[in-house]
Amino acid sequence: MVQIITGGKGKGKTKVLIDKVNNDVKVVAGSIVFLDNNNKHMYELSNRVRMINCTNYGVNNPEMFAGFLLGIISQDHDIEKIYIDNFSSVTFTEGKDTQKALDSISIISEKFHIDIVICFATDTSEVPEAYKDNIIAAL
Repeated sequence: MVQIITGGKGKGKTKVLIDKVNNDVKVVAGSIVFLDNNNKHMYELSNRVRMINCTNYGVNNPEMFAGFLLGIISQDHDIEKIYIDNFSSVTFTEGKDTQKALDSISIISEKFHIDIVICFATDTSEVPEAYKDNIIAAL
């Protein structure tokens, strides 16, 4: 399942995401992965969370991000949850690419039975219609 946290810049989306990660660590038996475009929040996350800075791996388009995500999953079959902060910059999506990237991520989530939570710096109205029901927090 794909879940989305949305809101304007500086509204506290990342704080909500990090709180969710750290609470889930207490109840999830498998692995948790946190993807971002920097290491800024590394010390706010539980040490049980694998933090990955996507910029270190040359990801620069939505298709490459989907392949990157599949590579992470292939290396750890115990992953239960993946959290993605700064969705647009991590996946290099803008406008029309957003739907395509969300579709790819949703397919991956369903195929491998991994919950994926996305922090999306946009107004709720800009979330593609097909994913409006996936919004769990709008700030």
